[in-house]
Amino acid sequence: MRTNPAPGLPRPLPLPLPATSIPDGCRPWTLDLTSRWTQALPPRWVPVRWRALYVSGAVAVAVLAAGALTLYAGLWPWVAALVAGHVVWVVVRPEAVPFSAPVAVALILVTPGARWEVALPVVAGLAFGWVAACLRLAARRRQREAAVAAAGGLAAALPDRETPLKRGAFLAGLGLVLGAGGAVLLATADHWTVAGDRGAELSFGWLMVLLALSVLASAALARRRAAALRGAAPVPVLRVLVRENGDGDTEIFAADDVTARRPLFTVALMRVGREPDDETDEEELEKLFDRMAADEPGPLREAVLYGTPYDGAETVLVSAAEGTDEPPVVERSAGPVRPLPEAGVRRLAVDRERTRAHGRREQELRDSVAGAMTAVPVRRWRAGGVDWLASVFMAQWGLWVCWGWFAEADGGFWDPVLIEVLGVFGAYRLVVKSCWRLTADRTGLWLNGLRGPRHIPWDDFRTARRKSFQLKLRWRDDSWAVSAPYWGRVQRILGRPHPYDALAAELTAMHSDPLLRPTGESEARERGRPLCPLTAALAVAWTTAVIWVWAGAAR
Repeated sequence: MRTNPAPGLPRPLPLPLPATSIPDGCRPWTLDLTSRWTQALPPRWVPVRWRALYVSGAVAVAVLAAGALTLYAGLWPWVAALVAGHVVWVVVRPEAVPFSAPVAVALILVTPGARWEVALPVVAGLAFGWVAACLRLAARRRQREAAVAAAGGLAAALPDRETPLKRGAFLAGLGLVLGAGGAVLLATADHWTVAGDRGAELSFGWLMVLLALSVLASAALARRRAAALRGAAPVPVLRVLVRENGDGDTEIFAADDVTARRPLFTVALMRVGREPDDETDEEELEKLFDRMAADEPGPLREAVLYGTPYDGAETVLVSAAEGTDEPPVVERSAGPVRPLPEAGVRRLAVDRERTRAHGRREQELRDSVAGAMTAVPVRRWRAGGVDWLASVFMAQWGLWVCWGWFAEADGGFWDPVLIEVLGVFGAYRLVVKSCWRLTADRTGLWLNGLRGPRHIPWDDFRTARRKSFQLKLRWRDDSWAVSAPYWGRVQRILGRPHPYDALAAELTAMHSDPLLRPTGESEARERGRPLCPLTAALAVAWTTAVIWVWAGAAR
């Protein structure tokens, strides 16, 4: 579904919210009023929001830092874990940093034998994190004041007060799982080694325990804020504009920003107050997946924002439904409010322009493919040069990761177990990358797998898109993906589309126009063989090598 008008066409007005769903006297949060809220954000160098990929990278950096501080700075393992945890907490849990950073500095100062040439830069980094966290918390207070002033003192009761509160349940479960994993690492630290020092293993275990505690604290804090929002007292209300972005989150705009020029913040929402309906839920899920696959935002809608918005806040939204005959949608936050600083807005605009340019190229390729295609009995695609190159890269990376263990073979019990699991999974992925086959006939698509080809009827097929290095096929209740190197600039210079782009364009053309679909039925030999025998052979070979090295080291 396309929601952005073509260039030169007028932009549609926001979908209206019925007057009965707007509290009496509710004021619009206009651009003039939101300017005070956006100016309250902390300086641009303070980390306010990071993408999930960057947060994952911060966790990886924290793991490396914990081991390095134990090995090279002479810190106790649990102290090293506490210091390394600030790499993550500065971004995701700044409330803890004003208290934890001074404690970490004090522990560094009293640790006997600490190497000051390493500890001093660490102390400077902790001081930087403390300042950033304090500035971020001060900005939250200014944001709350600006939002309350914009509401003009008007408050209203929440529309979903009777709905059971489930906020924080997922984070609580995740925290318990991480805590159990940290306990296992601490208990088994003698059975696996890193750089020949038990302290590094202990620091990893302590770090996981501390991250588990921070996740549990996040669950408790989110639940407390959500419960406070649902308290007996009415909460401030503001009229705004909203729309769903290509990531599935909801963007909030000023009430008079009808061109959606400046999103204020994003928040993940979940619908409440509706009876479960499998068919309706599936339709909405398919619509969301289509939007995320196309990376296009949804239509702009009028809404009422309940609660005081600030960095990390909980909120409730009542917004106009996308369907003309549907009642207003009541949603509560499933994640914290995440403000968008000016740098983030500019980056978002650049990303969307890049996405639009990519969409135009995709459409041109689809039109070209559709114009050249003719109906044939059967169409087939299979792994090619780019897939085999990806397989070589993956095999080299796997061998490089395992080479240290194969070369020394003096690790503990868990080393060969981890290497075995990694090798079996790698064997499966290598076979999929290098031997996949896709066949199209008049009944649908046939995709080979471990146990044989899987049939995907045309009515169940949804999308085929290449995004970054990955080709992803999506059909009802499932999906499949494979990745390979992609050089967009090189492809444009050569004037030839990437094989994944060509495949996605052909599948999209056949899905859109039944006249372009194959006219015959494929035979069993055309649908590809099961991948299980080759996967099993590689797994057995890997297992044999692991046992041979482990047995030789045990002598």
